[in-house]
Amino acid sequence: MSKQKESVLAGFKAFLMRGNVIDLAVAVVIGAAFTNIVNSVVKGIIGPLVGAVGTKSLDGYSSCLKGTCGVTAKGEPTGVNILWGSVLNATLTFVITAAVVYFLMVLPMAKYLARQEQRRKAREGVQETMEITELEVLKEIRDTLIAQRVHAGPANGHGHGQGYGQGQGPGRDGAF
Repeated sequence: MSKQKESVLAGFKAFLMRGNVIDLAVAVVIGAAFTNIVNSVVKGIIGPLVGAVGTKSLDGYSSCLKGTCGVTAKGEPTGVNILWGSVLNATLTFVITAAVVYFLMVLPMAKYLARQEQRRKAREGVQETMEITELEVLKEIRDTLIAQRVHAGPANGHGHGQGYGQGQGPGRDGAF
């Protein structure tokens, strides 16, 4: 194979192996199976409940817009028939699907992500507090050491320079 074909195949393989392509494929398969469940619920439960008032199937609801609706002896429809039962069936399927997706998937996931975000912010707040506290402690130690040097005065054996970095301390004789 030429380098061009190898490059194209390598690019195609990289495209297929990306996580979002595989996730999308899984979502399509799960969505198709989920659609069958929702359609069965609408057809087996919702449809008959609505049909208890009239016909047994929502698809049977229609209105004749022009002329007399029916079928001729040849099997050709007559009049203008509006099949609003099919639209109602599709609308119910959509609403039920949207409700199930929202209440069983979107809402719990949003609550979960919100809890994760709160935990992350709490951890950051604790870490920030620890850093500030640590800095304050280090400043107090520094101030205490400076104060000890100043109060010790010339009696410590070093009569010169009492400021920071002078006199006794690390780097001079190795002791405080």
